[in-house]
Amino acid sequence: MTLSVLSRKDKERVIRRLLLQAPPGEFVNAFDDLCLLIRDEKLMHHQGECAGHQHCQKYSVPLCIDGNPVLLSHHNVMGDYRFFDHQSKLSFRYDLLQNQLKDIQSHGIIRNETEYLRVVVLCALKLYVNDHYPKGNCNVLRKTVKSKEYLIACIEDHNYETGECWNGLWKSKWIFQVNPFLTQVTGRIFVQAHFFRCVNLHIEISKDLKESLEIVNQAQLALSFARLVEEQENKFQAAVLEELQELSNEALRKILRRDLPVTRTLIDWQRIVSDLNLVMYPKLGYVIYSRSVLCNWII
Repeated sequence: MTLSVLSRKDKERVIRRLLLQAPPGEFVNAFDDLCLLIRDEKLMHHQGECAGHQHCQKYSVPLCIDGNPVLLSHHNVMGDYRFFDHQSKLSFRYDLLQNQLKDIQSHGIIRNETEYLRVVVLCALKLYVNDHYPKGNCNVLRKTVKSKEYLIACIEDHNYETGECWNGLWKSKWIFQVNPFLTQVTGRIFVQAHFFRCVNLHIEISKDLKESLEIVNQAQLALSFARLVEEQENKFQAAVLEELQELSNEALRKILRRDLPVTRTLIDWQRIVSDLNLVMYPKLGYVIYSRSVLCNWII
């Protein structure tokens, strides 16, 4: 069934579903491609705005406000397609298609112990992110749920270079309640990669974590939290690299006709080519190798 015979409501559902499937960093490309197919500017603009708002929350799209990084997520959504930034004390709309902030408004926040703790945790987290991520961004939010204060720390780094034929995103989220003596940290690390050279390959890996932290004072809590994040993310990265290496080896074994030893050594092709003494017999039309070195290359 083509889009031309679908009802308007069905078209909206199909368009939104397709846009929400766009990998991180590729939403605008997916939108432009769909515009060529749909040819309904009003419909596409509305669906692009709705799906773009969800895309920003799902993939922690980073912005920069007054020189400070802001990560969009469902934790700083205010409703009516608006986000709130604790650092700048501003609320705004964000147009993902135009990469533009709109309808910026100033908001006040309550200066209490939790707000001071949020600032201290953010400083400790920035030190970690700057040491471990090439272009990393982080943000710390505060939220009140049933009179209980929570801090939500978000980390994001990405590579959206289509010229290299791959896009990648690393993001993590850490939540803990502000308690007097002991708190439980709940975390989730998420990695997504999209390869599109000769193959369309999507990889998604995630892990949920729970750890406890003792609370002595604000400075101790901030440093202990940053160390916890560093330790857990390092473990996750090592495990991912190990799994990908095993996957690569398994795929290689399935591709080869017969099992061959993997030496993981660099082959000197220049020496091999120079050792070959090729003798061409024009009448027979084939090449004879004067030295039997092929087997030695393999093993």
